[in-house]
Amino acid sequence: MIDIEAAARELTEAGESGKPCPPLRGRLLPEGDVESAYQVQQRQAQARWDRGERRVGAKIGLTSRAVQENFGVYQPDFGVLTDVMAVGDGVEVAIGRLLQPRVEAEIAFVLGADLAEERITTVDLIRAVDHVLPAIEIVDSRIAGWDISIVDTVADNASSGLFVLGTTPRRLADVDLRLCGMVLEHAGEPVSVGAGAACLGNPLHALEWLAGTLARAGDPLRAGDVVLSGALGPMVPVTPGAAYEARISGLGSVRVSFEGEGDE
Repeated sequence: MIDIEAAARELTEAGESGKPCPPLRGRLLPEGDVESAYQVQQRQAQARWDRGERRVGAKIGLTSRAVQENFGVYQPDFGVLTDVMAVGDGVEVAIGRLLQPRVEAEIAFVLGADLAEERITTVDLIRAVDHVLPAIEIVDSRIAGWDISIVDTVADNASSGLFVLGTTPRRLADVDLRLCGMVLEHAGEPVSVGAGAACLGNPLHALEWLAGTLARAGDPLRAGDVVLSGALGPMVPVTPGAAYEARISGLGSVRVSFEGEGDE
């Protein structure tokens, strides 16, 4: 029941056609087979490199304990970020680039040094982080109706879509990431609230997990990489024509808008 190539092909076709595919679990990939799901993710990543896209970092998902319990897994997952996925602060996104978009506010790390050791300490992390930024991740799913398990989301590049970084870099010494409050607003009204502690207790814990995981896999985080550390509050379905602004205490704000369904 394992068909890595077919699973990668279906996800790619879904992204290109704009028509989501059925869940992969129990059909092309066994339930709970995360290792095979990452092989599917790697196939798609290689296709991106072949098209000329450039790796610029990674995203971490499943950092909320409640979400982990919902999936029945007790560790995060990760996906790849490329230059094509980056959107400028305040830019309007063409809704046709996405299938089932949702937005969530996060803290992004920008590395100033490699994190190549398999056993990472907090001191290693602090030394390696050049600065942090407020971020909005536009998550998306190639799986119909967001009917996903851990296998589906990992295979689908951790349900990645696009990402938006703010333009107010802060040093780690200037903020307490655990206590950073977050509010995500639409039309001036809060639609999601949270704090840094919602991300594995502290976004640095998420970065530590990812750095160690990738180093052990022989593909460590490098200087210049952007790492989206995980949602600080619930994700919100995107309304065409809407604008969203995330404000994170101590870090500043970041904005993104979406064209209406009838816009050219």
